[in-house]
Amino acid sequence: MGEGGILGALRSGDWLTPSRLIVYPRLLLAAFIIGFIALFATSANRIDAYGQPLGTDFSQVWIAGGEVLAGEPDAPFDPARHFARQRREFGAATPLFGWHYPPYFLAIAALTATLPYLPALFLWQLLSLPLYLAAVFAPLRDARLPKDTVLVAALAFPAVAVNIAHGHNGFLSAGLLAGGCLLLPRFPVAAGAAFALLAYKPHFGIVVPIALLAGGYWRAIVAAGATLALMTAACVAAFGLTTWTAFLDSLPFTRLVLEEGGPGFDKIQSVFAAIRLLGGSVRLAYLAQGAVSLAVIAGLSLLWRSNADFRAKTAALLIAALLTTPYGFDYDMALLGPAIAAMSSLGLQRGFLPYEKTLLAVVWIMPLLARMASGALFLPFGTLTMLAFFVFVMRRRSDANDSPLIHAPALEAIR
Repeated sequence: MGEGGILGALRSGDWLTPSRLIVYPRLLLAAFIIGFIALFATSANRIDAYGQPLGTDFSQVWIAGGEVLAGEPDAPFDPARHFARQRREFGAATPLFGWHYPPYFLAIAALTATLPYLPALFLWQLLSLPLYLAAVFAPLRDARLPKDTVLVAALAFPAVAVNIAHGHNGFLSAGLLAGGCLLLPRFPVAAGAAFALLAYKPHFGIVVPIALLAGGYWRAIVAAGATLALMTAACVAAFGLTTWTAFLDSLPFTRLVLEEGGPGFDKIQSVFAAIRLLGGSVRLAYLAQGAVSLAVIAGLSLLWRSNADFRAKTAALLIAALLTTPYGFDYDMALLGPAIAAMSSLGLQRGFLPYEKTLLAVVWIMPLLARMASGALFLPFGTLTMLAFFVFVMRRRSDANDSPLIHAPALEAIR
């Protein structure tokens, strides 16, 4: 194991040998592909072996799109009407998949509903996946790593499989948030527009204006505000003002789903869910979530006000988006893919902090284990890992760090 034994290897990251960095992601990707083939092979009439529509959550997005096309854009916000339509389409045993988006997302839902269900599901994932991949590749463009190695690692990142299984929008969210950060230094107006497009996930947008204000990116702020105003006006014109009142009326249902853990507190990956998972009250969970959110926001502000490398700022914003909301799910961890890429690029260029390479490996595998750890062991592994990741990124606020930097021979060996 080398000098220092196991602890020394974890500290240096030397256990991440070139062969492991190449072979392990390939094995995991192969396992995911086989799993998806089996899932589709054992399905019948769009229903998988577990009695759920293929793509689970996507089914209600497609249903919502059908409601829009039928002239009922307010129907998705009424759980009873929305659920009744799901059961008519997919069968009486279909579990409830609720609509919790603001009206912005109705446009995408309507587009998906112009196609039959399975082609819509495939096309949705096929078109949004490149946005995630671009966000992963961009910070690594100067690392001179083999493109096939990066591609396999990006696709084998377990949050990708989780997002595909749920037919969700994690790829789009990662592409918009990370893409906005990538555009920000040179194209602030385009970056602001990208950030505004993330408004279908308003709980992720809390940290964006804080980071932009801290960094003094006023053009991006103005562009984001203008884009958001245009989007809102377009939504009102297309779907009517009643969709906004219906959305506001649906918020108590969304809060109930969160507080009672409707999808399961093992699936919700947040500080709030961690406290509820461990038996804490709703009040205690909100207090803990608020305290952590304030601490993360304070750290994010300091980082974005500093002269830290922009890759660290990007990673911190992506992680903070997950840590500051009580309503983050396992498929939302697709945001961590570009964050891992950004910090890997920074480490390859400037050296890694002690334990940093090991932590990046843990973050990479974490979405595969987080839900199982929460459900079987009552261990909020996902939330704890994201908190540790944020702390390590914050240590990059100043390059004058007392900890010595560590070379990365394993990563250089596969260049």
